[in-house]
Amino acid sequence: MSLPILIVDDDPVQRRLLEAAVSRTGRPVVSADGGQAALEKLAAAPDGFALMVLDMVMPETDGLAVLRIMRERGVMIPVIVQTAQAGIDTVVAAMRAGAFDFVVKPVSPERLQAAIANAIKVETHETASRRSRPAAPATLTIKDLVTKSPSMDRVIRLAQKAASSNIPILIEGESGVGKEVIARAIQGSGPRRSKAFVTVNCGAIPDNLVESILFGHEKGSFTGATEKHQGKFLEANHGTLFLDEIGDLPLDVQVKLLRAVQEGEIDPVGGRGAVKVDIRLISATHRDLLQRVKDGLFREDLFYRLNVFPIFVPPLRDRREDIADLVGHFIATVGAAETGGRITGISGEAMAILKAYDWPGNIRQLENAIFRAVVLCEGSTLTSEDFPQIRAQVGQVEPGDETGFHLADTRSPEGVDLAGRTPSGDGASIIRPFLGVLDALDERGNVRSLAEVELAMIQFAIDHYEGQMSEVARRLGIGRSTLYRKLKEHGIDPDAGRPDRIAS
Repeated sequence: MSLPILIVDDDPVQRRLLEAAVSRTGRPVVSADGGQAALEKLAAAPDGFALMVLDMVMPETDGLAVLRIMRERGVMIPVIVQTAQAGIDTVVAAMRAGAFDFVVKPVSPERLQAAIANAIKVETHETASRRSRPAAPATLTIKDLVTKSPSMDRVIRLAQKAASSNIPILIEGESGVGKEVIARAIQGSGPRRSKAFVTVNCGAIPDNLVESILFGHEKGSFTGATEKHQGKFLEANHGTLFLDEIGDLPLDVQVKLLRAVQEGEIDPVGGRGAVKVDIRLISATHRDLLQRVKDGLFREDLFYRLNVFPIFVPPLRDRREDIADLVGHFIATVGAAETGGRITGISGEAMAILKAYDWPGNIRQLENAIFRAVVLCEGSTLTSEDFPQIRAQVGQVEPGDETGFHLADTRSPEGVDLAGRTPSGDGASIIRPFLGVLDALDERGNVRSLAEVELAMIQFAIDHYEGQMSEVARRLGIGRSTLYRKLKEHGIDPDAGRPDRIAS
């Protein structure tokens, strides 16, 4: 049976009009006469709702308050907000609070039904994608992180320095900037690369379970402890433990975490003694930990234990140079998974809009926006029409010198090759952004010979890996002796890492 749609409006006449329009979609309808009533119905519904149509202006608990409380409670259903004011501030506030779409009163039944159909279509694809999404790769390294932004260059340099040591790292930055990606790259580039990488979202664990989840518990140590649980510290023993949103840890648990960091041992709940652990600790937070120390919400001694090697990841709005490459990557990966590769590019106007937007949700929000656009797009190229919410917030943007790209093109306008392909498990090709700088065509537009491409690849690899010939050979998939033979054939001096002469 289809899940019902929840309509929230304090005006009885508007509720009846919305009920009539929504009923034509064939889904059951449930109504609430205000924000508080809506929250109660959300909490009481055993199977939840497919979607919510939410009025923004209501007495007591208004639409923005409902969106905020839903986010705090982890209620993730799509929300279409309706407002009598089409002002940009209202739209921006609703979208930043998590709304999927907006309609302006009085909304036509056709417009509302189209918004509902789009929201359910995207939600269905997202649910299927989450179920089939593979685990994050354990082989990510710092060399896989590519950027055009000077601020991100600094992040990569710091990560490289931290990777070879066992020093505690604190990664700071807004939600969605990619803190876990940086942590995985550090782990994948260090001596513990072959060991476990265990993640814990400290902000998503109920306070009464944090200690048990982190440090483990013995059977019968508290009500409901029917089995022994080893905890995340032991699970990550000899590997890396990534504590995300460390700033949300309760104060009493912070005391035990401090001991674990200082002494390298933990006390399981109900245990008879301390247990030694050997972990690499990487913490992350979107909060200002120093301010939380001043406010008495975070222990000062723990802060200085964790903040030994801080890395700040800048928000996406401060590194717009990376947006085009990220868009290309998400179109390639999401488009291949959701449309079989039908979506192959983006228009210049759409790219200009994406670059003009501030992205409060950062890379995660950008990925979700591309996901939605790919699912809803009827053609092969994303246009500004496929980003209605972002376009509404940004307003009219002239493309100027901005151009789009096509994934089958040899090069994007930024000069990044987007035609690289890797074989998938079933033998098909998955298009992805190629992170190199190799030209497939010569100055006359003809395809270059294999010998020329091989020479360019060897030169690029030597430069990329800073003359480390063992690493160059490994990455090129050839033996070291074979590499030196090819260097000789192409007249490349391996000590200088540059060609001293090119044989004609």
